[in-house]
Amino acid sequence: MAVELDDVDIELLGELQANADRTNVELARLVGLSPAATLNRVRRLKESGVIRVISARLDPVAAGFPLQLYVAATLGSHDARASRVFEDQIRAIPEIVAADIVAGEMDYLLTVVARNVTELQQVLVALATRGGQRLVTYLRLDEVKPPSQLPLEPAEPDPGRPGRAGRPGRPARRARRQVAGVPTIVEAASGVAGTDRPGA
Repeated sequence: MAVELDDVDIELLGELQANADRTNVELARLVGLSPAATLNRVRRLKESGVIRVISARLDPVAAGFPLQLYVAATLGSHDARASRVFEDQIRAIPEIVAADIVAGEMDYLLTVVARNVTELQQVLVALATRGGQRLVTYLRLDEVKPPSQLPLEPAEPDPGRPGRAGRPGRPARRARRQVAGVPTIVEAASGVAGTDRPGA
């Protein structure tokens, strides 16, 4: 279900997407709210599912994983049991840091990290023994664009809806916008940030 966001929410989400390590006091200063109001806003965004998690984004190479690959996986059988067995295996392999079911020639697209070729082979064998009939690997050479902010923008105020005055020096707030079924992601592929966070 879509979650309605006003432009204060959008500003908060933009700041958190830009730097999830911000303290609540810093966030409050940036968006012009009191620390208590900011904390309540962030807590509500978490409870509604817009913010899934706030965490650190690690550099795989610096963390000891020089091999980063995408694996396109196609199952030999597409019944419910075969899918469940394969997906359980995906979740059990820590080197698979992301996995999606996709439409097209393949069934799954996996993001895999490995310390060496031997470790990568072990991952591929484990997938093959749990129903991965066709596994095509794509070596990631370089990053063109890092995971970026969702392009959230304040919606135009509804002319038929009573407005509410904004704070001095700011445009009128509380313009509503719907994020149709797409949660704002403030997270990383792996790693956990410190506890000096809003709502921590």
